[in-house]
Amino acid sequence: MSRSPFQDRGHDRENPLSPFDDSFQFEDKDKTNSFLKGDAVTVEDVEETKYDDSSSILPTPVVGGTAQFEDIELNSELPNSSETEMKRLRLGTKRVKRETNFDRNKTKTIKWAQKNVHIPFKKHDEDADVDDNETGLLNRSDEFRTIYHNMPLPDEMLYEDGLPIMEYPRNKIRTTKYTPLTFFPKNVMLQFNNFANIYFLIMIILGAFQIFGVTNPGLAAVPLIVIIILTAIKDAIEDSRRTLLDMEVNNTRTHILQGPENPNVPIDNVSSWRKFKKANTKLMLKFFQFINERFTATGKEARKQRQMKRRRAKKLGKTELPRTSLDSYQSTRMSADYYRPSLEQSNIDSTFENGEISVLDPSLPPMANSKFANDFWKNVRVGDIVRIHNNDEIPADVILLSTSDIDGGCYVETKNLDGESNLKVRQSLRCTNAIRNSRDICRTKFWVESEGPHANLYVYQGNLKWIDSLDGQTHNEPITINNMLLRGCTLRNTKWAMGIVVFTGDDTKTMINAGVTPTKKSRISRELNFSVLINFVFLFILCLIAGVANGAYYRKKPRSRDFFEFGTIAGNPTTNGFVSFWVAVILYQSLVPISLYISVEIIKTAQAIFIYLDVLLYNERLDYPCTPKSWSISDDLGQIEYIFSDKTGTLTQNVMEFKKCTINGVSYGRAYTEALAGLRKRQGIDTEKEGRIEREGIAQDREIMIDDLRKISNNSQFYPEELTFVSKEFSQDLLGNNGEVQQKRCQHFMLALALCHSVLVEPDKNDPNKLELTAQSPDETALVTTARDMGFSFIGKTKQGLLVEVQGIQKEFQILNILEFNSSRKRMSCIVKLPPATEKDEPRALLICKGADSVIYSRLSRKPGYNDETLLEKTALHLEQYATEGLRTLCVGQREISWSEYQEWNEKYNIAAASLAGREEELDHVADLIERDLVLLGGTAIEDRLQDGVPDSIALLAEAGIKLWVLTGDKVETAINIGFSCNLLNTDMELLVIKTTGEDVKEFGDDPTEIVNALVSKYLMEKFNMTGSEEELAAAKKDHSPPQGEFAIIIDGEALKIALTGDTMKRKFLLLCKNCKAVLCCRVSPAQKAAVVKLVKDTLDVMTLAIGDGSNDVAMIQSADVGVGIAGEEGRQAVMCSDYAIGQFRYVTRLVLVHGKWCYKRLAEMIPQFFYKNVIFTLALFWYGVHNDFDGSYLFEYTYLTFYNLAFTSLPVIFLGILDQDVSATVSMIVPQLYRSGILRQEWNQTKFLWYMFDGIYQSVICYFFPYLIYRKTNIITQNGLGLDHRYYVGIPVTGIAVTSCNFYVLMEQYRWDWFTTFFAFLSTIVYFGWTGIWSSSIASYEFWKGASRMYGTPSFWAVYFVGFLFCILPRFTYDVFMKYLYPSDVEIIREMWQHGDFARYPDDYDPTDPNKPKVEKAHEWGQYKIVDESIGDAVVCASDSQGTIVTEEIPMSFLDVKKDSSNQVTREKQVSRDSLDEDDARRDSMNNARNSMQFRPSSSSRVRTSLDRTRDEMLASNQLDTRYSVDRARVSLDLPGVTHAEMLLRGSTSKDK
Repeated sequence: MSRSPFQDRGHDRENPLSPFDDSFQFEDKDKTNSFLKGDAVTVEDVEETKYDDSSSILPTPVVGGTAQFEDIELNSELPNSSETEMKRLRLGTKRVKRETNFDRNKTKTIKWAQKNVHIPFKKHDEDADVDDNETGLLNRSDEFRTIYHNMPLPDEMLYEDGLPIMEYPRNKIRTTKYTPLTFFPKNVMLQFNNFANIYFLIMIILGAFQIFGVTNPGLAAVPLIVIIILTAIKDAIEDSRRTLLDMEVNNTRTHILQGPENPNVPIDNVSSWRKFKKANTKLMLKFFQFINERFTATGKEARKQRQMKRRRAKKLGKTELPRTSLDSYQSTRMSADYYRPSLEQSNIDSTFENGEISVLDPSLPPMANSKFANDFWKNVRVGDIVRIHNNDEIPADVILLSTSDIDGGCYVETKNLDGESNLKVRQSLRCTNAIRNSRDICRTKFWVESEGPHANLYVYQGNLKWIDSLDGQTHNEPITINNMLLRGCTLRNTKWAMGIVVFTGDDTKTMINAGVTPTKKSRISRELNFSVLINFVFLFILCLIAGVANGAYYRKKPRSRDFFEFGTIAGNPTTNGFVSFWVAVILYQSLVPISLYISVEIIKTAQAIFIYLDVLLYNERLDYPCTPKSWSISDDLGQIEYIFSDKTGTLTQNVMEFKKCTINGVSYGRAYTEALAGLRKRQGIDTEKEGRIEREGIAQDREIMIDDLRKISNNSQFYPEELTFVSKEFSQDLLGNNGEVQQKRCQHFMLALALCHSVLVEPDKNDPNKLELTAQSPDETALVTTARDMGFSFIGKTKQGLLVEVQGIQKEFQILNILEFNSSRKRMSCIVKLPPATEKDEPRALLICKGADSVIYSRLSRKPGYNDETLLEKTALHLEQYATEGLRTLCVGQREISWSEYQEWNEKYNIAAASLAGREEELDHVADLIERDLVLLGGTAIEDRLQDGVPDSIALLAEAGIKLWVLTGDKVETAINIGFSCNLLNTDMELLVIKTTGEDVKEFGDDPTEIVNALVSKYLMEKFNMTGSEEELAAAKKDHSPPQGEFAIIIDGEALKIALTGDTMKRKFLLLCKNCKAVLCCRVSPAQKAAVVKLVKDTLDVMTLAIGDGSNDVAMIQSADVGVGIAGEEGRQAVMCSDYAIGQFRYVTRLVLVHGKWCYKRLAEMIPQFFYKNVIFTLALFWYGVHNDFDGSYLFEYTYLTFYNLAFTSLPVIFLGILDQDVSATVSMIVPQLYRSGILRQEWNQTKFLWYMFDGIYQSVICYFFPYLIYRKTNIITQNGLGLDHRYYVGIPVTGIAVTSCNFYVLMEQYRWDWFTTFFAFLSTIVYFGWTGIWSSSIASYEFWKGASRMYGTPSFWAVYFVGFLFCILPRFTYDVFMKYLYPSDVEIIREMWQHGDFARYPDDYDPTDPNKPKVEKAHEWGQYKIVDESIGDAVVCASDSQGTIVTEEIPMSFLDVKKDSSNQVTREKQVSRDSLDEDDARRDSMNNARNSMQFRPSSSSRVRTSLDRTRDEMLASNQLDTRYSVDRARVSLDLPGVTHAEMLLRGSTSKDK
C-alpha cells in the first residue's frame, strides 16, 4: 500500500507536534536558503522521496476538440469529453501526490516545499533579503507558532489553569501615538523631552521662592502653560485623523465562523480596565460623530439619512426581521432564505469517492449551530475561520483553505501593499479545497505549524497537518506565500474565499512594514538646540559676572542696606554671590525665550492650515486636499535635496494604453507621448504648440476611426470613450480599402491578441451588458481591450477554450495549452487547435507567442520563405521608434505545427509538468522546444500612463537643484520605459548598468560581489576620475551642485544588495550615484528602499523626501526626513504613515517649491529675529546692573517683562513667520532656481544667528546708554519740578527705543510689505505707548503711577527716543542698502524683475505642472511672456536651434500602392505630383529631404552601409518613419532590457542558432 504524500515518515503519532515539543523544528535556514536560491538538487535529495503517479500533482491536461479559426457557431456540436477541457498549470499550486517517508522527529515539509513548490516571488525574495535592522523592522520569523482548529491544545501549550501559554495581539490596530487615556501623560512627557521646556520649568520653580525676588511667580508660569496647551492641541488634531482612520478600519465588517471553539486564544473576558478604555473610546467616537454631523456637509447628510431610517422603522412597527428582497415589505421572499448551493452543499461524499486526500473527516458529525456571523475586524482572532466575499478586504493574514473556484484559485488586488492594481493569483491548499461551507469546516481537525511574523511580503513558510481518521496516519501539506491572503488586500473576481487566521493586528505583514509612527523633528529645530546652547553659555557668563560682581561689592561702604534694610539673607560675600547668580538666571532668562517656542508652534500651525487650504493642491477627482499630518516639519520642505519616488501609482497611474502597432511592416497609431515631448523640447521645439496640433489631429482621426469601426460590425463590446488606439488608416485597412492582403494581416493580428492571454471577464457593476476585463498584468488588459475595440472581443471562457466575438459573430476557439509568462521566459504562448484542411487530414495546431521584442526576434525562423528580411528590418525600426517615444514594446509571432509534432511535444510537456524536482526548469525547457521557428506577425506599443504633469514636475525639480531617484519593485525594462516617459532619462544620457549576471560581465569574474565592485570602480574612474576615497566623500558632502555629466545609473535588486554591504562599497556606490543625473533602482524590496534613503540621508547629511502610495513604500517614507503619501486609487497605507498626503505626484512640486521655500525662509528669518529682540531687552537689564551692583532689581516695571514678548513685539515677527513671501507662488514655480538657497542652507545657519546676536548687543547698548547719558549730567525733571529719576521711569525710554527698533527691524528684513503686516507693526508700537499710559494711570501700578504723563510731557524723552531709534537701525539699514545695490542676491534680482512687470503676463496661480494651464509664449527678451489662445496654429513649427523645419502632422497614409511580393507586404508611397502641393507643402518636403540627406545617410568613410541603413533611408524618404526623433538613441554601458535598438534586434535574430 503506497503512502500518502502528506504523511510523516516513521511511526504514527497520537498527538500532533507543537513548537513546545523538543522534537519540533523547522529545517535549517542555510539549507532552505540553498533551495530558494535554486541550488542544484543532488541524487540523494531526490531519492529521499519516492513518487507514485497514483497520487500525483496533476499536470496541465492535453485538451482536444475541434475549435478553429473558421466560423463556428455556439450551437455547434462539440466533443463532450473530459479530455477536451482546458486547464492551465498554475505553477507551484497544483500538487502531485507522492509516496514519502518522513522522519517523525523532524518537520521535513518545508524542505519539500522549497524543492518542489514554485515560489513566484523567489527572485524578488532574494532581492529583498536585506538586514531588517536597516529599516528598524524586527524579524521574528523564528518565533514559531502552532494553531489548532477544532481540537484541544496539547498540555505543554497550556498553563496549569488551562489557559493557552501563547498570547497573540488583537486584530485591533492603532497607528496613533496616543489614546484618550494616555494622551495627557504621554504628550506632556514628550514635550518635556525638549530641554528648553525643562529649563523654563526650572525657572518657574525658582521664581516661586521669595529669596529670588520674583514679583509675580504665577504670572511667570503662564507662558509655559500656554505653550504646553497649544502644542497638546496641535498634537491632538494631528493624531485625531489617524484615530478616525483606525476606527474605520477596526469596525469594518467580515464573516467569522461561530460554533466550534477556538482553543488558541482564551475567552475574551473584558476586564474593568478594558471596559473603562472602551467607554472612553465610545465617548470619543460619539464626540467626533457629534462634531462631524453638525459642522460638515457629509455629516449633516448622514445624520439626516439616519433620522429618516429611524422614522421609517418606527412607521413599520419596529419589527426586527431579515431584510426582504429590494426592501419591499409586500414581499415575503427574504434574502435570508436564499439557497446557495456553492455555500450549502457539502462535497464530503464525492471527495472520498474520488480518493482525494482531504482534511474532511466523515466520522465527525455536522455541527448544527455552526454559521458565519457578521462581525468586526477588531474581533478577529488567531485561529478563527473567516469567509471573505468578493470585493471585500482581507481582515488579517489568512491561510487560504478553499474558494468558490473548483480549482481553489482566487484573485487578489494588492494595491494597498505594493500600489499595483493588477490581480495576483492565490491558491488554496489541496487538502482543504473540498470545504464549501460552515458545516464542512466543522467536520475537520487540523493544526498549522507556522513561522513567526516578519516584514517580508513575499515569503512565508508553514505546514498544515492532520490525522487521517481511517488509518491514523499524520498527513502534511506545505504552505507558501502562494497560499496566503495578506491583510489589506482585496478579493476580486471570486465569489468567496475561506481561510484560517494566522497573524492578527501588529503581527500582520502590513502592520510590521508600517512600523511605529516616528516622531520627526525639523532640521531647523534640531540646529536651534545649538543656538540655544550658545545662549545658555552666554547666559551663564552674564550670570557669573553678576554673581561675582555682587559678591565682590558685598562689603562696600557705604551700603544702602545699612539704612533701609534689615540685613540680607546671605551673611557673607560667597553666599550672596551664589544667590545673586540664581537671581541673575531668573532676571536674564529671556535670553532663551519661551515665547519663541510658542510663536514657532503658532507659525507652523498656520503654515499647515495654509497648505491644507491651497486650492491648487486640491484634487477634485478624488475630493482630496493636501493634508499635513505632521505640522512641525514644514520648514524641511524648503531644504529638500533628494527625492526618492516609487514608480507604480506614484509616477504612473498603473493604467496601460495601447497606442501603436506595426503589422506586416506598416505602422499604425498616432500618439504624442511625454517622452517625445521631452525629446522635442531638448531640440528647441515649442512642444506646447506642437502638442496642441497633434492632439487636435488625434481627436479628428479618432472620430473618423469610430465611424469606420461601426461600419465594420455591430460590436456589442465597443465603447468609443475607452478607445486608446487611434489610427484611421488601421480602420480603413480593416475595411479592405487598401487590399485584401493587409486586411487579412490586420484581422489575424488582432485575433491573435484576443486569443493569447490570461484575461478574466466579469459584468460591469453599472452596466450588466458590459464586460470588464481584468488580468494579472495591465499590459494584457490593454492588448485584449484594443482587440475588443477593433471587433475581436473576448467575452468569456469555456471548458474547451475561449469565446471571441469576431466582428459581431461569436466563435469558440479550442485552446490546447497555455504556456504562461514568467520573468525568465519573458514571453507567453497559447496553442490553438485548427481543423484539418480536409476530412482525411489530421488537425493542426497553431502556436501564438507574444513577448519581449528581443526574445521573439531571437526565436524567429531564418528558413527561406518564412520571414522576409525587409519586413524584419521595418518592424525593428518601428519598434525602435516606439521605444524612443517611451512606449513599452512587444512582438507577436506564430508557428503552425503538425498534429504529430504537437502530440510528440505534448508527451514531453506532460512528463515535465508531472515532475517535482526542478519542474520549473523542465517546463521552461519543454516550452523552449516548441517556441522556435516563429513567423513574425507584428509588434505593439503600450503607454504606461503617467500621472498628470509628472514630466513637467520632474523638470522643475531638477532646475531647482533637487535630485530624483526612482526606487521601484518593477522589472528593469518597465522602469526604463517610465524613465524615458517622464523625462528622467533622455537620449543624450549614457546609462551605466550595474548587474550581477550576463555574458557581458563575465570578464569581471564569477562572484557577484566582485562584479558589482568592479563595475562601480570602473564607472567612477572612467566617467568621473574618482576612486571612492573618504576624502572624495568629504568633498562631496560640501558640494550641493547638480551633476554635470549626462549619466544615469540603472541597478537591480541583487546588485543593490551587494552595493549596500560594507563601508567601502557603500561609499563608492554613493559617490557614483551622486555624480549621475538620474538613478533607477529596480526590483528592490521595501527594506532596500529604506536602506538607500538612509544611506543618502546619513552619509551626505542632506534633506530627503520619499514619496509613495503603497504599503511597500512605508519604510522608505518613514526613513526620509519628509514622507509624502499619494492618496490616489492605489491604497491608503502610505497615506496613514506619511507626513503629507497629496492626490497626485505633481502636487509635490508646488508643496516643495512654494510652501516649502516660504516656510523655510520665514522660519529662517523669524528665529534669529526673535533672539535679536530678546537680546536687546535682556542686555539692557545687564547694563543697568553695572550701576546697582547686580543686586537683581528690575529696570522695567514688571508688566513690561511680560508684555514685551506678548504684545509689544510678538505680532510683527509672528506675521513675518506666517505671511512673508520672497516672491509670489507663480514666480516661485516659474523660477525654481530660487529654491537652491534652501539646499545650500543659506537662509539659516549659525553665522547668521551670531550676527543677529551681535546686532542685538549693539542695539542694547544704544537703548540703555542713550537715556542713561541724559540722566547722568542733567537728570530729567517735569515742568512742576518733580524728579523722574525712578528706575521704572528710566525703563520707559529704554523700552520705547527697543520696541520701535525691533518692530521696524522686522519690517526692514521682511520681503512682503502690505497693509496687514505694516498695520500690525505700527499697532504693536502703539500698544506700548497705550499700555504705558493706561497702566500708569492706575494706582495699582504703585510707584509707576503717573509715569506716562510725566515722561511723555518731557521733550528730552522724545528726543532720546528718536535719536536712539535711528542709531539702532542705521548700521543695518546701511549694510542692507550697500549689499542690495552692489551685491544683490538671486531673489533680489528676481524681485526687481517681478516689480518691473517681467512676470506680469502670467496669470495668478499659474502652475507649469497643470495639464490645463494657459499657454504663455515668449515675446521678445527673457522674462517677457504673453498668453495666447488655445487655437491651432500652422502645422509647421520653426526652431532656431533645430536643424530644420519639422512637420508635426501624422505620416500621410491616405495613398496606397499594394504590391504583392514574396512577403505580401504593403508599401505606402506618395503618388501626388509636386505641382499639386501648395507652397507650404513644397517647403516642408524640401526641408525634410535636406534633413534626411544630412542626418540619416552615414558617410562612407565612417562605416559600411548595411541593409538596415538602406531600409531606414527608404522609410524616411517615404515617411514610413517619423523624422523628428529616429536618429536619437540611448547609450548603454552593458546589455540592458528595455532599450530597443533595431541593430540589436536583427543581430539577435541572426545569431540564434536554429
